[in-house]
Order: sequence, then C-alpha cells, then structure tokens
Amino acid sequence: MKPLAAIPAAVVKDIRGVFCDIDDTLTTEGKLTAGAYAALERLHLDGKLVVPITGRPAGWCDHIARMWPVDAVVGENGAFYFYYDAPRKKLAQRFLFDAAARAANREKMVAVRERILREVPGCALASDQLYREADLAIDFCEDVPRLPVAEVDRIVALMRAAGMTAKISSIHVNGWFGDYDKLGMTRTLMQERYGVDLARDQAEYLFVGDSPNDAPMFSFFSNSVGVANVADFGGRLTDAPTYATSRRSGDGFVEVAELLLGANRGA
Repeated sequence: MKPLAAIPAAVVKDIRGVFCDIDDTLTTEGKLTAGAYAALERLHLDGKLVVPITGRPAGWCDHIARMWPVDAVVGENGAFYFYYDAPRKKLAQRFLFDAAARAANREKMVAVRERILREVPGCALASDQLYREADLAIDFCEDVPRLPVAEVDRIVALMRAAGMTAKISSIHVNGWFGDYDKLGMTRTLMQERYGVDLARDQAEYLFVGDSPNDAPMFSFFSNSVGVANVADFGGRLTDAPTYATSRRSGDGFVEVAELLLGANRGA
C-alpha cells in the first residue's frame, strides 16, 4: 500500500464521489465522531456523491438514508440499496431478492445460527440481527470479548459448509445465501440511480474501507484507500487497497476528506 499522499493531484481533482465502509472506517471504537460526520457533510456539500457501503442492517440503513448527509446507502454487504427521494418525501428501497425469497433464506439461517452458537463458544448473535433482512451476523468482538482468529475462521467455515457466502468485517462474520457482495450492489446502484457505468468510470470514484469484506471494493477501484487500521488484518486481506491513510478509523476518513476538499480549494 502506498501512502495517501501518493495519489496524483490530477486524479484527486477528478474524484466525483466517495464510497465508504462504516464500522472502523467512519466510526472510531464504535462511535461516529463529530469530525467524521462533519467530513461526510462537507464532502456532500462540496458536490461529491457520498454513499456508505456497509454490512450493517436494513433498519440502520433506513435511518442513514433518511437522516445522514449522504446520497444513498448499500447495506448488508450488498443485499440492497436505499436512498431518500426528497421530492416525493419517501424512502426508496431496492433489494436484490424479493420479500418471499428473503423470508425463505432467513428460515434456512436458523439452523446455521444455532449450530454456530453451539459449536463456537464465546460468539453471539449480533445485537443488530433483529433489523436485518438478508443476512446472518455473528458477533466476534463488538459486544463479546474478542475471539481468537481460529474461532472466527470456524464461524466462516460453518457458514460456507451450509452453502452461505461468508465475509469477515472488523466486528462480525456475516453470512448470506446468494452470490453477491458490496461491489455488485454498488455497481447496480450507480447504473440504476445515476446512469454511471463503474466498469468504465471507476477511476472517478474513491472507496475507503478497513477489513476483509471490503476486498471486492479494494480490488475494483484503482483509487481504493484503507484507513490505517486495515493493517490489523495483515495477510488476511485477499485484496489490499492501493493507498492507506496515516490515521486510524474515523480520523483516517477525515484525512481522505481533507485531501479531496483541499484539491477543490486549489491546495
């Protein structure tokens, strides 16, 4: 990974939008700081497209799309995108699978959940599971003492043995039925909502993340950035970001915002 300052100035000036993970990218020690939130707002007011791309649940994303200074949100690792349609004063929701398919998948997850909780002592169902539409989230360090890496890998293995896709975030192991990820729904959002073909125009956007479930985004975007704590995952990233901030978590996101906003001021 190169330092963030290595991004060419001409590239920075042409960035039209920012995609970002939430946990340990925008947040710091589980909190959304005033500085990180203000950075989102400053980017938005500056005319940048701003879209969180998160593993967090539909219930959270409803709130984020309505009340944060963002243009849309992709949630549950690519199961949907939401945006607030201000002229209609209505939340717009676009799920990959219809309600019947989501309900059927949740039924199948029950046995997987029970097996994991039984066979991996110390893990827990994520506290936000109640608000999820499409995935199973197992907590390995958010509200429980951090599990050893081998136990986290055991959760992943149990999900995959049940035919689920499984990804590790900075706090949860998320599993779902279906072959999708953060990148696929991000591309769908951009095509359907904005008429942007990211396969052609990805260099005009920047992604900021921190953990293994961000790997598809790191790989796809030439302007991908890891906040400094991405180094905590060492060799567990299948694809690393191109650049890294000097600061961790929300402070690292502020570092990215300052670079982009400075470019527009001619700094």
